[in-house]
Amino acid sequence: MIPRTVISNEVYILPLKDDGAPDVPGEYIYLAPKSNDPITIRFTVEGTSSICRQGSLWVNIPEQGVEFRRDHFREYKLHPDFNKTIEISIPVFEAGAFAYYTTYAELPKLSSTLDSAVSESDASQKTPVYYIDVAPRLSLEGRPLPLPALSIFSAISKFMGKYPSDWEKHLRGIGGRGYNMIHFTPLQVRGASNSPYSLYDQLGWDPDCFPKGEEDVQKMVHSLEHNHSLLSLTDIVLNHTAHNSKWLLEHPEAGYNLTTAPWLESAYVLDTQLLLFSSKLEELGYPKELQTTDDLIKIMDGIKKHVVSEIRLWEYYALDIDRDVDAAIESWSVGKLTVPSGTANNDPENLRDVPVKDQATYLVQNGLVGNDRFGERFRRRIDPKVAAGLIAILFGKYRGEADEAAIRSKIAQIFDVINVPFYEEYDKEIGEILQQLFNRIKYVRLDDHGPKLGPITQESPLIETYFTRLNKAEAPNKLRPEDLVLVNNGWVWAGNALVDNAGPQSRVYLRREVIVWGDCVKLRYGSGPQDSPWLWEHMTKYARMLAKYFAGFRIDNCHSTPIHVAEHILDEARRVRPNLYVVAELFTGSEEMDYLFVKRLGLSSLIREAMQAWSTAELSRLVHRYGGRPIGSFEVDEISKGSNNLGSAPTSPGVNGNSTREVIRTIKSAPVQALFMDCTHDNEVPAQKRDARDTLPNAALVCMCGSATGSVMGYDEIYPKLVDLVHETRLYTSESSSVKEVKVGGGKGGIGGVKKLLNQIHTLMGKDGYDEAHIHHEDQYVTVHRVHPESRKGYFLIAHTAYPGYGNGNGAFSAVRLGGTKARHLGSWMLEVDATEEARKEVEGDSKSLRGLPSRVVDVPGIRLEVKSDETVITVRDKFPPGSIALFETWIPAAEHSAGLDTYVTSGAKDTMAELDLVDLNFLLYRCEAEERDGSDGKDGTYDIPGYGKIVYAGLQGWWSLLKDIIKDNNLAHPLCQNLRDGQWALDYTVGRLQRASQQPEFAGLAKPTAWLKERFDAIRTIPSFLLPRYFALVIRTAYKAAWDRGLELMNDKVQTGQWFIQSLSMASVQMTGLVKSGSLWPKKFVPSLAAGLPHFAVEWARCWGRDVFISLRGLYLGTGRFDEAAEHIFAFASVLKHGMIPNLLSSGNLPRYNSRDSVWFFLQCIQDYTRHAPDGLSLLTRKVKRRFLPYDDTWFPSDDSRAYSKETLIHDIIQEAMQRHASGLKFREANAGPSIDSQMRDEGFNIEVNVDWSNGIIFGGNQFNCGTWMDKMGESERAGSKGIPGTPRDGAAIEITGLLYSTLTWLAKLNAEGKYPYKGVTKPDGSEITFSAWADLLKSSFEHSYYVPLDPSEDSEYDVNSKVVNRRGIYKDLYRSGKEYEDYQLRPNFAIAMTVAPDLFSPSHAMGALVLADKVLRGPTGMATLDPSDLNYRPYYINSEDSTDFSTSKGRNYHQGPEWLWPTGFFLRALLKFDLMRRDSRHGRIEAFQQVTRRLGACKQMIRDSPWAGLTELTQKDGQFCDDSSPTQAWSSGCLIDLYMDAAEYGSE
Repeated sequence: MIPRTVISNEVYILPLKDDGAPDVPGEYIYLAPKSNDPITIRFTVEGTSSICRQGSLWVNIPEQGVEFRRDHFREYKLHPDFNKTIEISIPVFEAGAFAYYTTYAELPKLSSTLDSAVSESDASQKTPVYYIDVAPRLSLEGRPLPLPALSIFSAISKFMGKYPSDWEKHLRGIGGRGYNMIHFTPLQVRGASNSPYSLYDQLGWDPDCFPKGEEDVQKMVHSLEHNHSLLSLTDIVLNHTAHNSKWLLEHPEAGYNLTTAPWLESAYVLDTQLLLFSSKLEELGYPKELQTTDDLIKIMDGIKKHVVSEIRLWEYYALDIDRDVDAAIESWSVGKLTVPSGTANNDPENLRDVPVKDQATYLVQNGLVGNDRFGERFRRRIDPKVAAGLIAILFGKYRGEADEAAIRSKIAQIFDVINVPFYEEYDKEIGEILQQLFNRIKYVRLDDHGPKLGPITQESPLIETYFTRLNKAEAPNKLRPEDLVLVNNGWVWAGNALVDNAGPQSRVYLRREVIVWGDCVKLRYGSGPQDSPWLWEHMTKYARMLAKYFAGFRIDNCHSTPIHVAEHILDEARRVRPNLYVVAELFTGSEEMDYLFVKRLGLSSLIREAMQAWSTAELSRLVHRYGGRPIGSFEVDEISKGSNNLGSAPTSPGVNGNSTREVIRTIKSAPVQALFMDCTHDNEVPAQKRDARDTLPNAALVCMCGSATGSVMGYDEIYPKLVDLVHETRLYTSESSSVKEVKVGGGKGGIGGVKKLLNQIHTLMGKDGYDEAHIHHEDQYVTVHRVHPESRKGYFLIAHTAYPGYGNGNGAFSAVRLGGTKARHLGSWMLEVDATEEARKEVEGDSKSLRGLPSRVVDVPGIRLEVKSDETVITVRDKFPPGSIALFETWIPAAEHSAGLDTYVTSGAKDTMAELDLVDLNFLLYRCEAEERDGSDGKDGTYDIPGYGKIVYAGLQGWWSLLKDIIKDNNLAHPLCQNLRDGQWALDYTVGRLQRASQQPEFAGLAKPTAWLKERFDAIRTIPSFLLPRYFALVIRTAYKAAWDRGLELMNDKVQTGQWFIQSLSMASVQMTGLVKSGSLWPKKFVPSLAAGLPHFAVEWARCWGRDVFISLRGLYLGTGRFDEAAEHIFAFASVLKHGMIPNLLSSGNLPRYNSRDSVWFFLQCIQDYTRHAPDGLSLLTRKVKRRFLPYDDTWFPSDDSRAYSKETLIHDIIQEAMQRHASGLKFREANAGPSIDSQMRDEGFNIEVNVDWSNGIIFGGNQFNCGTWMDKMGESERAGSKGIPGTPRDGAAIEITGLLYSTLTWLAKLNAEGKYPYKGVTKPDGSEITFSAWADLLKSSFEHSYYVPLDPSEDSEYDVNSKVVNRRGIYKDLYRSGKEYEDYQLRPNFAIAMTVAPDLFSPSHAMGALVLADKVLRGPTGMATLDPSDLNYRPYYINSEDSTDFSTSKGRNYHQGPEWLWPTGFFLRALLKFDLMRRDSRHGRIEAFQQVTRRLGACKQMIRDSPWAGLTELTQKDGQFCDDSSPTQAWSSGCLIDLYMDAAEYGSE
């Protein structure tokens, strides 16, 4: 069989948030594939997030071979699954700007009643469209050319000379200097102005350059690539055409004329009058040449008099009162009246008595017409019918009823009032117009920094015209005069890029805010091809023609291009050339707007320019921005190569029988890519703006950046000034064009020789991915060190910039120390330029050629290199003047590992972890300070980071909790990174604790991971300290992920294939279960035990609580498949059964304390759950357990007494003993009662009594001085007088105990009936027997009557309710017959426990109503409020340290009086799901029930993601606020949510 080729398929994971947005910082998705193979985007959606309700993902990424259509979206149904993550993998075959959105039905609000009509078919909602930009894959000479490797050279074609002779010389010189792409300004036929950007014919090639047209272009592009190794890029100009373009006479509708844009009429009238005034200045007695501001003020007076006054501009704003009054009276007289409904307080008659102002407001609101846009004079008017309606109200409906003169006068008065704001608007805009005219005329005629245009003539009028007026004589007869007036294009300072400046909502042409290009007519595309069919077709042909030949486009004035037009044009161009490189000149003034253009158009780069920097410091900032990530940056792909974290298949369908190995990548936040130019054709050169010598350091700094870079013809040559695009006629010359080969190094005539080396290095670094950089600014110097993240090879530049005033000295520059780095000097050069006035005059006086200033680059011996054992020191000597650079090659010997250091430190971890068990993993991953000290006899704690504090775990999770965010934010300034740079203590600590542990027999399995970590750390110990944070993070992450994966591997399938949240919850079972010397389950046997929470409940007596263990156990052990651990905990607590109870505090069986009435019921529920979930679970009932105390005997004795563990009992006998003791009634005083076991309790509190009321089957117990349920906070404050008075005694019958009792009774009755449990029932105190079944029935018959508080008070008589005490209705009482009657009626979350375990006790409609109410009243973001906020005792802020006089809160007595606890959330959501599903009879309905639950888990998911403890906290304050006294990770908080997922898996959505 022929072996199949394995193809690496790059898979980018794109997680979607609950609202469908991409879970990527900034929501900008930019993918730059590493090869030419297709990539895969894998959308991941949590199985029942909001968008899954009748949800679909819509994506416009085309299938292979199918043409991309922006509006063609494929649908992928989102099939909900509560336990899984939905994955949709979509291959991407081409580059482009793709998009996706989702549709879904809005999740209705949770309600106790179902509106079937609404819930089954809600209107579909659509999310915003989100964009995915896939970068083009360029290649040159058959090899990939990544975008950061581009070195682009910009040339203005009209100065290139004759084609092909002159062109070939220049192209050879450009390619010879190491550039790999050439940018041409437009190569089309130019218009009358001769500007390259004012095109006469978009489809015609410039005949001067290309006499044979397209044939010459084809030859040139071929020669570029094959003879000069240059790709080509050209401008595409979409916004305007030359004002003399012949086709405008055929298609004036392609522009904004007075027919297509009638709103421009007023601007045209003003423009025309200004031109007329300009031509008559002399005649009217105004100065024709402005010398002073006084002259300008005279001109402005003339504009007011001869322009503004004469054209009556106000008529474009105001109502024509005579016209509108006549129309109103005419309409009234013929009975055409309208009175809009719902006006004037619903009674139009009210208008009679209101002031004129209100009558005017009425007409504006209901009758103003023509206010949608500007247009003809008096466009605004009042609808005559509405005005006639007002006349009828004021004067009656008929002519005879009123005097017409009075009517006319009244209506005219109202219309005058309407006109007031219109005249104010006019006055304001005239003020703006005059200010703009003043500023513009002053700039072009008087300002020193302006062009000083001289005398005002016909050719140089007072102000530029905003309009092109086509010659009527040349136009077809069908055209009207208004068709031939076309607005010119221009730009508006700080304008909104998405607003059409010549559109109906803009008045910038009227307000004279446009800086106009008089040679360019603005093109009118409208909203789509239907608005201007010829233009869309013409410009599409133009785009496709360019794409046929050129590898890239530069979009001229992208910010002025309508975005929908640019989308269409680029889509068409990409059909011709899918890997089109698109750069844009984009200045929107807002980063957010830049992102919008970039995302929607798929722009590859935005043009940015180094010559914009006004100082060395600013230049350093720009280099820093485009330089790359900081050196030593963290590796961000969290999902390691080929791993299978998301439960996806390890291979994708291969192509042609090849198999595919997936390389999984995370989508990182990406800045907008730049094309960073040292200078552009639009801006001044160093000889003008700085010092000509800065040409070299400025160019070198740009070439060291990690983006595409570029330059312009004339920069390397040191032209004395910016070349005038429009008026210049001379041709380019260049030293590089006059030689056969450009030699690297110094020479005369510019910097071409050094630029060659700089470009070669830039391209090499871009191709190989040298994406890390360190930029340092010091006075006149900037240094850049750019390195490869894995090989650590790099290049180092010292640049001495040359700004005015820097002189000739070497400046102040400290020695550079490169730690652990070796360097080789590649060369040092300085640029000398003759920039004297004489030299400038000679160069600028050349009438034929564009030439550079006389210059030469010479070698500088001004660098000293000292190589020491652990560093390289570079010093600048005396001669290193401004305009000098030094260049070095660098490498780090310690990083040259044979396998590649990155590869070595990230390999082998999976195999190393393969034999670990979950207890080993507890030690490797977790262990808080107290556990660590317990295991080391107080010697070892967690690691203390200076300036930060202790990490929360000694194990890998302690590091990873910090590193995950440090890596995400690339936060190299974090105190941990500083600590690693300062020394290797963290490495020593991590390995040291494992070495010590692995020598103990119980942790012998840790030997392999210890060796693996030691070898990896040893490999990175010799690297320079600045790289240690990166490599430490790589090692820790690799080990952590492998350990995490091993943990999941040891759990059941549901966890392994479940979504991340269930996996994180499940790992809490590893976190909470470990070997703790002081906290074993047995007095003499050392076994792992379950902590109640960390770090508060980690060791000694505080670790193992009966109640907590058995509330947590179902989720943490049964839900993860840890049945052995579950059984061990059941046995341990069964062994200490006494009084028919299990202890609340186990104390390893030495000093168990029996003060909790509820623990035994959670214990029995867990045994029931074990028998249902564990393989052969029922066999547990016949397992033997040795007894710490004697069966049915309340005698206390110590654990070393001979009676201890002398008797054995079967588990089913343990169960029966518990049942019988409760049936008989319990009454005892706690052993060792007094301060030694509880220093807060009053004496009465040690007395325990529990009895069944056999009239209803309910168990009652407790008293007002103890607290026998989970709400067990005892008052402790002597100051407040609360010592010994429980916050929540909960005596009587707690609802959860009643529910758990019923659950146990029905289970035992069923087992007995099936012959699997030997006891039928219990004996009552009177000697009679009652079966479990009969007891259950008795309980059920009385439950609703005893506990329910009806919504309707009239039903109170049907229930055991005292109406006077009721605080809230439609609830289940928290207690029944407690010591304080009002406590019965408190709403707390405990009823949901009973609902979950004993749903049969509840009326489904009552239950649903109570759950919906609790959802509204008790549920916080993560936890359930422990008391109704409307209760007088509600105190939601728990501060245990408070020692005040407040009886309610002092010493944290309000622990359970309002703070929001997390574990009840699990039971609440389980009950909600259970009862919501009961009422659902369709698949959609069932899915909705799951989604209601999912929606309520969002904050818990966020908490476990954010918590350094990697768990869920014990409780929060009100509304989820952080509680400092809460245990930050609590066993039952996680366990009870795993319970929810277990239920969900059992129910399914079908």
